[in-house]
Amino acid sequence: MSSRRILFLAPAQSVTRIFPQLKEAGYEVGIAENLKGASAFIRKSGPSVIFSRPQLPGYKVEDLLSVSADDSSFPPVIIFTDKGSAEEAERFLGMGARDYWLEPLQFEKVKASVPAVPRTPASAPASSTLGGRTPLPEGDGSRIIGSHPAVARVLALAKQVAPSRATVLISGESGTGKEMFARYLHRSSDRADKAFVAVNCAALPEHLLESELFGHEKGSFTGAIARKLGKFELASGGTLLLDEISEMDLGLQAKLLRVLQEGEIDRVGGTETIKVDVRVLATTNRSLEDWVKEGKFRQDLYFRLNVIPLRLPALRERGDDIVRLARFFIAMYVRDYGLPPLELAPAAVQWLEEYDWPGNVRELQNLMERASLLAGKGPITVSHFLLDPDSWPVFADEGSHEQQPDQEHCDGASPESGTDPFSGGVIPLHEMERIMILKGLEQTSGNRTMAADLLGISVRTLRNKLNEYRSAGLEIP
Repeated sequence: MSSRRILFLAPAQSVTRIFPQLKEAGYEVGIAENLKGASAFIRKSGPSVIFSRPQLPGYKVEDLLSVSADDSSFPPVIIFTDKGSAEEAERFLGMGARDYWLEPLQFEKVKASVPAVPRTPASAPASSTLGGRTPLPEGDGSRIIGSHPAVARVLALAKQVAPSRATVLISGESGTGKEMFARYLHRSSDRADKAFVAVNCAALPEHLLESELFGHEKGSFTGAIARKLGKFELASGGTLLLDEISEMDLGLQAKLLRVLQEGEIDRVGGTETIKVDVRVLATTNRSLEDWVKEGKFRQDLYFRLNVIPLRLPALRERGDDIVRLARFFIAMYVRDYGLPPLELAPAAVQWLEEYDWPGNVRELQNLMERASLLAGKGPITVSHFLLDPDSWPVFADEGSHEQQPDQEHCDGASPESGTDPFSGGVIPLHEMERIMILKGLEQTSGNRTMAADLLGISVRTLRNKLNEYRSAGLEIP
């Protein structure tokens, strides 16, 4: 039985979000939507754990649990659902389920439920990719990369406080990597094998956020058709990240302060006080000190959250780290998209160093993905950043590199240099579409439904495209 194999008995879209992360971490993932498909995967691949929805058309998890009860070698079953209840959890656990989770599935939690597997050398970024520097510790499958003193200071403080239970307030501009540092704190703590649960406080109105955090009882409000466990209960024993904490309503801030002080919660509409053991981390891209002065944030909650302050530097403050990160992202996309090796042209390096980076690391990553896809065989030039989309060369048709009048070829190559769509350093849009579709199929092991979800298109559209490629004589997996 391989510890690299996980079976999900669920609709494909319920695991689409974490599928690429699991694959990157070295796991083989199978998806089945009925007991027959699950049995075939179990016989062929021998998963170490099975995640199952309580029921699907023509299937109930009781069927799987009955098999598990009669076979001690059967993989453990973890049930996950978007509409759970304490009664259902108790019933399934009594039937032999290992655990009962509420959605959405968290990559860290799923990975922690599977026996640890050392990553193979091929799956870890080589030190040469990082400019010959020793890579810094990982965070949720991605490395915290940088040698600038501002980053080194934050990382040193994070290492020192990670083992404690102290609340940490991580501040910094949008896109600086606040959640990555939060995950690093969790991974470096004695709670690393427990749940890491993140909640975006700006994404929900007050009444829904309260229910999301503390849970609710059946009938506590319109639409509460069953008891729901909140994020504090789901994260008990582990870590809870309150993202964009500044956007939380003042009334809810008072309830949060009580939880932090007393270590207990009350479900919405409930009468029972529930003890929770949760380490709380919070992030903000605002100055909470200013918000306290303006009466938008409680001062007592600010002091309670700001036990350990971590301020992440903006990318423009990080000097040589900008180009180091750019090369790391380029290498990542070269690998992920199966592209030829790419280098940055000197003018592109200069542009990266001089740009102000209002979107920080997130903006840099998105820009490097774009440039990697557009550069063909490289090198990456400033034109591949697509700063002015209207100036991009347009080709007349699939087999021609004929340019529009008065347009300069992006790398100076002659348009008559060949018919290979990559030879001129530009990928026509239809060719890029084909590459992305085939890459989506590769990442989902040929699962059409999951590939369509990853690509943001319907399954019908995907099938039509694949039929077009077959008609053109391409071999489709």
